[in-house]
Amino acid sequence: MTAALTLGLDTFGDVTRLPNGKPTPMDQVLRDVVEQAVVADQAGVDFIGLGEHHRDDFAISAPEIVLATIAGRTSRIHLGTAVTVLSSDDPVRVFQRFSTLNALSNGRAEAILGRGSFTESYPLFGYDLHDYDQLFEEKLDLFAKLVRQEKVTWSGKTRTGLKNQRVYPPLGPQGLTTWVGVGGSPESVVRVVRQDLQLMLAIIGGDPRRFVPYVDLYHRAVDQMDAKPRPIGVHSPGFVAATDEEAREVLWPCYQEMFGRIGRERGWPPQTKDRYIAEITHGSLYVGSPETVAKKIAATVKALKIQRFDMKYTTGPVPHGAAMECIGLYGEKVMPMVHDMLATDRAA
Repeated sequence: MTAALTLGLDTFGDVTRLPNGKPTPMDQVLRDVVEQAVVADQAGVDFIGLGEHHRDDFAISAPEIVLATIAGRTSRIHLGTAVTVLSSDDPVRVFQRFSTLNALSNGRAEAILGRGSFTESYPLFGYDLHDYDQLFEEKLDLFAKLVRQEKVTWSGKTRTGLKNQRVYPPLGPQGLTTWVGVGGSPESVVRVVRQDLQLMLAIIGGDPRRFVPYVDLYHRAVDQMDAKPRPIGVHSPGFVAATDEEAREVLWPCYQEMFGRIGRERGWPPQTKDRYIAEITHGSLYVGSPETVAKKIAATVKALKIQRFDMKYTTGPVPHGAAMECIGLYGEKVMPMVHDMLATDRAA
């Protein structure tokens, strides 16, 4: 794989806090996300991804609408989701939203599809969690056909079939870059190859090198299915500030709040600062000064031989100002350092 490395940023539109400690209204959070994306575009970041959620700690439930607003305020950054919860949506409507966004942004749209790490969307839109696997399998199959075929014929059990159906607006000749978010299931890796889409590994904890077997599996599946190898990406959380200490101290209370809440919902043990520091030092939390974060990203790129790295720059209620500074440092300092480190290694 010789594709050039691209470096992006992701956010779920985490709800921040006002000076009085109350949650920032979601309408303001959404406007802040747009401003963050504008700064990312200006700083040279390659991609901005917005996650879809349906709960009170994340403001973004309709990412393509926010992305369309960003498209009108930016000129070069690629725009996508992280992820679109395809299982609880209609693939035809998802395709139409992305094909529209792609047209409005002059071909800058990218879809990242997944099942989501939360399940609120399933009852919200009338889906049964017992159909979790079948919903995603069938809907991904339909979406893969929609992005490749001018007329689609498809049948399944989770929605009405299509026969020689055109869907509008059509994609241009460049098509639509489509990724599938995978959290560590071998079956999911093989599915990505079978559908001839791009693999995005969601690595949110632990040593990223533990995902080497999944990358190896991807390449074996490509060989066995005689498929075309495509770029592989990684999504992981992180935060950049001027110094390691500042980055750790700014993020810690936000990280503790978010994972504390999710942990209580899922029965996890309480989050401690020692575990937080250990994740920064040895795991998949890219927190620190520009040089520290760049070194860690470069190490992950080399270990997994990936072509894309997206850092989720908000984990919990990170203040808007701190997020803006993080984005600027990522684009203007971290990204050039990563490229220089990898170029030096190739030349050695």
